[in-house]
Amino acid sequence: MNAGKSTAMLQVAHNYEEQGQTVRLFTAAIDDRFGVGKITSRLGLQRDVETFDAGTDFLAIDKVACVLVDEAQFLSVAQVRQLHQLAQVRGVPVICYGLRTDFRGEPFPGSIYLLALADDIEELKNICTCGKKATMNIRVDENGKRIREGAQIAIGGNERYRQACGRCFYSGEH
Repeated sequence: MNAGKSTAMLQVAHNYEEQGQTVRLFTAAIDDRFGVGKITSRLGLQRDVETFDAGTDFLAIDKVACVLVDEAQFLSVAQVRQLHQLAQVRGVPVICYGLRTDFRGEPFPGSIYLLALADDIEELKNICTCGKKATMNIRVDENGKRIREGAQIAIGGNERYRQACGRCFYSGEH
């Protein structure tokens, strides 16, 4: 969160397209923070893209130079396998951007398989309020008070989530 995932993804798409290549960009249909089907960077960049949901079949993708997926933690295990097959069998680069864990420190099912099957993993870093590297996310209520229970998926941005290092996550200093 707040590590520049969307900005990095939009830059990769730009680089491919500047070379005249076709790129397919996807984001989760459930993410409507900035409008459905929009990838929006906190730096102000925004782009309309395709959405994925439980019914999306990534193996139906054809004639493309690269597939980019934002909010990849919301992929199903089957979809992660489809993307892996697209990359391994058809040779299409697939680049996914997302979170490893939720606000409780529990992994997202899609993220588990993305981490297990990825040929390469590049961590985009962020900083905790204490100055250490942030690796966790904390959900907060409208008053900024930490929430420790609830559904794994609740869409929100800076108003609902804070990034934290492991020490602050477990000590409850946020």
